[in-house]
Amino acid sequence: MLSVVARTLKRRNGRPALPSLLFFTDPVRTPDPEASAARLPPGAAIVYRHFGATDRVMRAKRLLRLCRRRGLKLLIGADAALARAIGADGIHLPERLANRAEHLRRGNPKWIITAATHTGAGSSGAMALVLSPVFPSASASASRPLGARQANAMACRINRPVYALGGVSARNAGRLINFAGLAAIEALA
Repeated sequence: MLSVVARTLKRRNGRPALPSLLFFTDPVRTPDPEASAARLPPGAAIVYRHFGATDRVMRAKRLLRLCRRRGLKLLIGADAALARAIGADGIHLPERLANRAEHLRRGNPKWIITAATHTGAGSSGAMALVLSPVFPSASASASRPLGARQANAMACRINRPVYALGGVSARNAGRLINFAGLAAIEALA
């Protein structure tokens, strides 16, 4: 199970303040994020990516209530205003917005701030980076996968915790030895 491997990584990398498992929502691939979130182990986090959905505030509030009941964290994807409005635990920034992490950190010092990276570069304001795609992925935006060897090497060079995303599953997660945690969409849906 993915959460078991993720907990092992968390202990190995000594990052108790950060969740070891991130569930990324996707309106197409995870149409019922609440049902998926209900199966997450305590201590995991949800990255709610609404992509401009008209019901985003209502859904974010429902996810936050579920998170509070179950001991999960809620990060809002690329929408600091929504994160502030509902009292989320933080924000996840796509790579194109990663340069905003430092500013967001100053204004929201208690937030968990993560940022996507596809190259290993990242903003100094992010607490952790999410490296993708590690393995072949069903994501429409996924580029050529890095593979376990290259992804592990990149994670070693990055000077902060790194999550692996992109095709990560229970079958291949054990190959990701240099990561602080794991992230997935469909493997957790």
